[in-house]
Amino acid sequence: MELNFYKYQGAGNDFVMVDNRKLGFNHHNPALLAKICDRRFGVGGDGIMFLEEKEGYDFEMVYYNADGQPSSMCGNGGRCIVAFAKFLGIINQETDFLAVDGPHYAKISEEGDWVSLQMIDVDVIKTDGADYVLNTGSPHFVRLEKSDISQKNVFEEGRSIRYNETYKKEGINVNFVEDKQDYLFVRTYERGVEDETYACGTGVTAVALAMAKHKNLTGHISTPIKVLGGDLNIKFDYDGQNYKNIFLEGPAKQVFKGLIIL
Repeated sequence: MELNFYKYQGAGNDFVMVDNRKLGFNHHNPALLAKICDRRFGVGGDGIMFLEEKEGYDFEMVYYNADGQPSSMCGNGGRCIVAFAKFLGIINQETDFLAVDGPHYAKISEEGDWVSLQMIDVDVIKTDGADYVLNTGSPHFVRLEKSDISQKNVFEEGRSIRYNETYKKEGINVNFVEDKQDYLFVRTYERGVEDETYACGTGVTAVALAMAKHKNLTGHISTPIKVLGGDLNIKFDYDGQNYKNIFLEGPAKQVFKGLIIL
């Protein structure tokens, strides 16, 4: 069997994209999807997604983690599939699509390489000691560090939190953040990938919201964030209790297209 695919990346978060509007590919096969995402034996990617038709929406985003298992919402993946939809001619500069956590609105630059994606509203942020726990479409743990995180062993420390007694059953993504004053520097260990990734869209969103709470900021807030793969920005409104009009903004670019023999 042969599968035509496209490869996209958003701030270093990379994804295999498949136009599955004709439902020609049965993606209920975790082992096969994991093989496609394998960086040595397949295409390689932090995940794989299928663009499918959905009544009432421009399209549906069906996403799987690199381990081949169905995933919760992926922010950078959402931005990339919007760029993919524009490339396919499905949308122009605005879209309403369906993802696993519900409907999403997004707008894309005329050039098709910068996407602003609206995320779900958030009204609950819990604490775990000095750390924050919240869901921005995927569950996230946020830890503010006082020292340089560029040398942190994110794989080991993130994995130890992800698999501790509190979180190991459902799993959680673990974000370490350093406040650089002009921006936040974030590194993330992602469940499903089970490693550090170059970026995590729902992760940087969670960080921006948690830091607004931490700093007692309210109003319309714009938070620049740097990750290993580049620059992202989070905009939202916060009244001290609820976070609304949350937008994840950043690059989304097609890297290559190909055909894999399965």
